Amino acid sequence: MRKLLASTYKEFLLLTRDIGGIAILFIMPLVLIVTITIIQDSTFKSVSESKIPILLVDNDRGSVSETIVKGLKESNIFEVIKIAIEEDAKNLVFKGKNQLAIVIPENLSSDLEKKINQNVEGILDRFGLDEEEIENQPKEIFTAKEVKLYFDPATQFSFKNSVKNEVDKMISKIETQSIYNAFQKQITDDPSEIVFETENFIRFKEILPKNKDENIIPNSVQHNVPAWTLFAIFFIIVPLSINIVKEKSQGTFVRLRTNPVSYLTVLGGKTVIYLIVCLIQFVLMLLIGIYLFPAIGLPTLNVSGKFPLLFLVAIFAGLAAIGLGLLLGTIAKTQEQSAPFGATFVVILAALGGVWVPVFIMPEFMQALSKISPMNWGLNAFYDVFLRNSSLLEIVPEITLLFLFFIITTLIAIVYNEKKNAV
Repeated sequence: MRKLLASTYKEFLLLTRDIGGIAILFIMPLVLIVTITIIQDSTFKSVSESKIPILLVDNDRGSVSETIVKGLKESNIFEVIKIAIEEDAKNLVFKGKNQLAIVIPENLSSDLEKKINQNVEGILDRFGLDEEEIENQPKEIFTAKEVKLYFDPATQFSFKNSVKNEVDKMISKIETQSIYNAFQKQITDDPSEIVFETENFIRFKEILPKNKDENIIPNSVQHNVPAWTLFAIFFIIVPLSINIVKEKSQGTFVRLRTNPVSYLTVLGGKTVIYLIVCLIQFVLMLLIGIYLFPAIGLPTLNVSGKFPLLFLVAIFAGLAAIGLGLLLGTIAKTQEQSAPFGATFVVILAALGGVWVPVFIMPEFMQALSKISPMNWGLNAFYDVFLRNSSLLEIVPEITLLFLFFIITTLIAIVYNEKKNAV
């Protein structure tokens, strides 16, 4: 125990003498989480707070275009900017000045009304005419109308799909309403005598999890704090591995081998110090979410009743990160090997773990691969506590995997070191 304490004290002295390293470990993650959360907060806010300006070219100037414009404005997603010439709208969008332009074709309202009236008359005529008479009746041929959508080439695919779905929903509603109106006109001279119910029969209702009868509404802070806390925790593999490589290159390990100190004890001292660093990072991240974010207009991070479980997850996530750092530092021969590889590997683990992109939208192969990422285990455990109100028993699988990862990577580092020194 005395040797472990001595080793821990040595690591503490080395760490406190490296001011730049401490700044990277503590300040940079805080800057990162604040920056990312501010950027992403708009995607979680009510869309009415940040409307997307779109260009609208109305060549129809009829009832359909009026309904489309009204629907776009009432959606509270878009700020409609009317523009007269299609070519001008296209150039503005393709040059990146605007995200989207919608072009409504000429005669859309009149042609839609004529086509629907013709179809309705044909249906009603079948009740009084035979097939031959129906076939001999002249029919006007209508060309399908196209509502053109111009997107900025840099626009994300998900945004394109959202806009297409919104426009398609409005067009479908307009066509349905027009069919009802046409039937009303054909059946009676007084449309008020027959009223068709046009409200949607099938609707969607989102059921949110509750905590003491209050809905739990996810926000940008609840998503970003656990994700970037985990990223910061795992990023300690870079200074940790560099520290081990530096000690090997400076001959510190050679001197330690002349003393009755096992490699496990040396790694134990590093584990204790860097675990404390991880927990300090974790606490700082929570404090940022609780106190700084509300001060700059972001949602407050709610950790009431969750802190013990969150702290437990942070401990095991820190151990997993430390195990990886110990292994990398043991295998790497130079700082030029450990630093770039460690930084790149953390980014890869973050990408696989769902920190950058949600796992469910990844290809199936990447989804399967994400299941072996320790950052995915840690992120799921954090989300279980933050967003799903899970109990200790429900996060046991994730923290068990994190602990096993720490044990396996540490054992591999010890075995590798023993074999290398035995040669």
